[in-house]
Amino acid sequence: MTTPYSFAHSAFAAALQTSYAHLSDGEESGVSVNVAGRVMLLRTQGKLSFATMRDSSGEIQLFALSAVTSDFDEFAKLHLGDWVGVSGEVVRTKRGELSVKVASWSKLATALHNFGDKWAGITDFDMRYRHREADLWANDASRTSLVRRSEMIRAVRERCWAANFMEVETPILNVIPTGAAARPFRTFHHALDSDFYLRIAPELWLKRLVVGGFERVFEVGRVFRNEGVSPRHNPEFTMLELYAAYWDYHDMMAFTEELVAGVALDVLGTTEVTYQGRPFSFAAPWPRRTMAALASEALGEDVSVHTPNERLVQLLAERGVEVHASWGPGRCLAELFEVTCEAQLWNPIFVTDFPVEVSPLSRRHQTDGELTERFESYAVGRELSNGFSELIDPIDQRARFEEQARLAAAGDDEAMRIDEDYIKALEWGLPPTAGLGLGMDRLAMLIADESNIREIIAFPTLKPLRD
Repeated sequence: MTTPYSFAHSAFAAALQTSYAHLSDGEESGVSVNVAGRVMLLRTQGKLSFATMRDSSGEIQLFALSAVTSDFDEFAKLHLGDWVGVSGEVVRTKRGELSVKVASWSKLATALHNFGDKWAGITDFDMRYRHREADLWANDASRTSLVRRSEMIRAVRERCWAANFMEVETPILNVIPTGAAARPFRTFHHALDSDFYLRIAPELWLKRLVVGGFERVFEVGRVFRNEGVSPRHNPEFTMLELYAAYWDYHDMMAFTEELVAGVALDVLGTTEVTYQGRPFSFAAPWPRRTMAALASEALGEDVSVHTPNERLVQLLAERGVEVHASWGPGRCLAELFEVTCEAQLWNPIFVTDFPVEVSPLSRRHQTDGELTERFESYAVGRELSNGFSELIDPIDQRARFEEQARLAAAGDDEAMRIDEDYIKALEWGLPPTAGLGLGMDRLAMLIADESNIREIIAFPTLKPLRD
C-alpha cells in the first residue's frame, strides 16, 4: 500500500471525547470526521475489528466492520505503532465506547519496531532516552512530563510579559566564557580563525542591554556547562535570566517567589502538591535566611565570613572536604553551607548574603563589605535560582575579575575570565539593577513531580555508543 503525501485531518481525539460525551450507548451522531494517529491496540473478532488510536491529544477507538470499512482485511492486519488516517462517523458502541466507525482509511506510516508491552511500555532506560520518540508513545508519564514542561515555559513567559519584561535573545557563541562560574565547552570558528565558547550564562549580555536603555529584559534560553551528568545535571539546560533596573535583591526575591508560585498555580491549579510522595508547597512568601545563620545552626557553633580561616578549614576537613590552597573564608563558608545544609532544605527558601569571594558579579552588602546582596533559592535539597543586586561599579568589577584570574592561575577551571567589553559597558553607566537566573529544568522537575532531570528534557545528553 502506497502511503499518501498528506491527509485531510479535521479532529482530535480529546475534542471528540468532549464534544460527543452526550451520545448514549449504541447511538450514532450522523457526523463524519477525519482523524489520524498511531494504532496502539488492535483486536479482531471475525468481521469486526477494534483499534485504539492515539494522537497528540489522547485516544479514541476505531470501530471497523467488514461490511462498511474499505480494505477491512488490511485494516485487521495493521501493526501496533502504524500511523493511520481514518474517515468515518462518530458513534458510541453498544458497550459504551466512543468510536469512529471506519468508512475509509489510509496507512500513513509503518512502524518497523514495537512500542513495548502494552501495559508497561518501554522499561529499558537506555532505550527510553536514546529513542525518546518511541518512549513518548509507549509511556504516558513521559508525554505528561514534557507537556507539563511546555505549559510551565509558556506560563513563565506570560508572567514575565505581564510584568513588562521584554524578551530578547543574546549570543550563544562567546569569545570569553563568562557570566557564571563553570567549565565551558570550546569550539572553533574557521572563518574568523578563533576559538569560541558556548555560553555558560547570558548574564553579561543582558546587563549590557540594561545599559542600553532596556530597563526590564529576560531570556529563556539554552546554556552549556562542561560538567558531569547526574539526575540533577545535564550539560545543556534551559535558564530564565531576567534583569530589572531600579530593583535590589529584596525586590527580586519578591518577584521570584510570586513568579514560581504563580506558574505552579497556572499549570497545576494549586501551590500545594506532593513531590516524590512528600508534601511540598510553592506558596509565597518563602523564608529568608542568611548563609551564615544556616551554617551556624547546622554546625552548632557560630561561623561567618569573619571566622578565622583555620577554623573553617578544620570544620571542612572534619566533614571530608578537601580544601584548596586558594580558598579564603568566603569560599570555605560557602562549602560548609553546601555540605551541611543544602540537602535539608525541602520547601522553597531564600539563602541570602553570600561572601564576596564566591560572588564576583554581585554588589557588596550595605552593612558588611565582605558579603554581597546575593540570594539563592533552594527546594527539595537543590538550588533552584540565583539572584543579586548587580555590581555596577566598573572599578570594583575589574578587581573582582582580576581575582577570578588569580584563581584560574591557581588551578580553578571554573573561574571567570576578564571581560573587557563588559567592563567598558559598565563605564557607560549601569543603573541600580537586580538580576535572576532560574533553572527551567529543575523547576520543571518540581512541576512534573520527576526526580530525574532526564525525564523533563526531550532528548537528554547521553554517552555515545561505541562500536
